[in-house]
Amino acid sequence: MSDIIERLEWRYAVKKFDPSRKLNAEQVDRLKQAFNLTATSYGLQPIRLLVLEDEALQKRLVSHSYNQKQVAQASHLLVFCVESNVDGDYVKSYFERVKEIRGTSDQIINPFREYLVKEFSNKNRQEIQEWATRQAYLAMGNLLTICALEEIDACPMEGFEPDPYNELLGLKEKGLSAVLVMPIGYRAEDDMFAEFKKVRRKMSTSIIDLNNSQ
Repeated sequence: MSDIIERLEWRYAVKKFDPSRKLNAEQVDRLKQAFNLTATSYGLQPIRLLVLEDEALQKRLVSHSYNQKQVAQASHLLVFCVESNVDGDYVKSYFERVKEIRGTSDQIINPFREYLVKEFSNKNRQEIQEWATRQAYLAMGNLLTICALEEIDACPMEGFEPDPYNELLGLKEKGLSAVLVMPIGYRAEDDMFAEFKKVRRKMSTSIIDLNNSQ
């Protein structure tokens, strides 16, 4: 447990990456697997992860990322995307996957499947987009922890322009929209932020313990 806390203390939002150091395929594959194992509401996974390793394209994206140079410096750029169309058919496809993997019968599946189909049919596009985006935040949080455990540096970003990202990465054609960005790689030796102490609220303030011992 102490090792986990040490790794989380080690982690910070990298301000400058070392562009000469690259992650290997095995490291990237573990991050992909961790993304796919992230918990999502109802298990529907309305999110996709685009893994970009293209120096020229990463440089083009800097201007659409409020000139945050980490986008170009990083070994890889992770772009968290949400599905543009989560409807009844999407929900049904999830339950087909449940049947494929678990062998669950329609008799057991039908009540929950029908509930979710109705639930998403009653939501408008904006509501579904907001719901899906919250799932992307769950995935990013999960990958930040995995990166820390794997000693991979990362910088979570909300500050970017989704429309240019969608265009340059061909996301619209895939039925996707970018909602979060995370450059990953290795911190530069001269990134002074690496030595800064973390500023967090006191545990006594941020944590509320309720118990029946009183």
